[in-house]
Amino acid sequence: MKRLAALWAESPRRSRLALLGLLLALALLPLVADRVLLTTLILILSLAFVGQAWNIMMGFAGQLSLGHALFVGLGAYTSAALFNHFSISPWLGMLVAVAVCVLAASCIGWLAFRFGIGGTYFALLTIAFAEFTRIGFDHFGWVGGSAGYFIRVAEGGTHDWANLRGGPLMFYYFALALTVLAFVLSAWLLRSRAGYYFRAIRDNEDAARAAGIDTFRYKLYAVQISGGLTALAGVFYAFYYSNLFPEQIFNISRSIEIILGPIIGGIGTLFGPVLGAVILTLLSEGLNAALEALGVDLPGVKQVLYGIVLGASIMYMPHGVWPGLARRLGFARRTPDEAAAEPDSAERSQEAGDDA
Repeated sequence: MKRLAALWAESPRRSRLALLGLLLALALLPLVADRVLLTTLILILSLAFVGQAWNIMMGFAGQLSLGHALFVGLGAYTSAALFNHFSISPWLGMLVAVAVCVLAASCIGWLAFRFGIGGTYFALLTIAFAEFTRIGFDHFGWVGGSAGYFIRVAEGGTHDWANLRGGPLMFYYFALALTVLAFVLSAWLLRSRAGYYFRAIRDNEDAARAAGIDTFRYKLYAVQISGGLTALAGVFYAFYYSNLFPEQIFNISRSIEIILGPIIGGIGTLFGPVLGAVILTLLSEGLNAALEALGVDLPGVKQVLYGIVLGASIMYMPHGVWPGLARRLGFARRTPDEAAAEPDSAERSQEAGDDA
């Protein structure tokens, strides 16, 4: 708590007021939002949460995962199976789902880091694990296999928080709570010893090891934390949509969707995954609405849009949208060294990003 308090105190007053105003607006928005807007906000918050979870692994510790759908799927199937077969509350099932995903993350991390697998090869290893798991669940009859797995739908108008059965309003606040949790945890990590070690490993692993940091242990910690958090996104997915198909939930396209938000918003920043989720969701929903109004059906247009946005972001804003925007709006904390040295704009964007 002291680290969070210190980070809060060091942030610009304008930044603190904006954050409080945003939280208040998000808490009250459902009172005036219609069903379509509420559904869009749920998509934004869920994408922001899972992007923040991935950001801990890649943005903080520099470990690229392209198979994060593995943790979403494992978390979803674990909680759904416990609920359907044993009538275990999703809140308890959530704890089991986190444990399962931490165990899976530990296996991936141990195999990779013990044998010196990193960079592109580590990313390929995460894809392989996600694909192997998808194939396995395709033939796992206990949870429906390729035919799908379904959770009973709540009765109309009810909000059963104990079993996470209800309408969009309940899931909106659930998604908001998860997003705030991920944001606060990420802020705490940035100010913790582990956070400093993560960033040292990200910037120069050899130098971090020479400085006495146990790089194997802290890279494993980053993977475990990220996997455990992503499990919660899986629980949300299972009970919000009430159906699971291996081909959908473990697909690499879901992993790509997870990482796009932080990349476009700003990898390694606190607010970048949130902003990236807003940009992607609004573009996607806006494009869908426009095509529907025109009566045009173009399969794959969403993926094309994501590719264009990603390419433009990499070309013109390599550090993401948020670092530069935060600096212009006065939300980024400037250190004394930064103010004295006045580095170039790209360096300022990256340095401001870690604290923004």
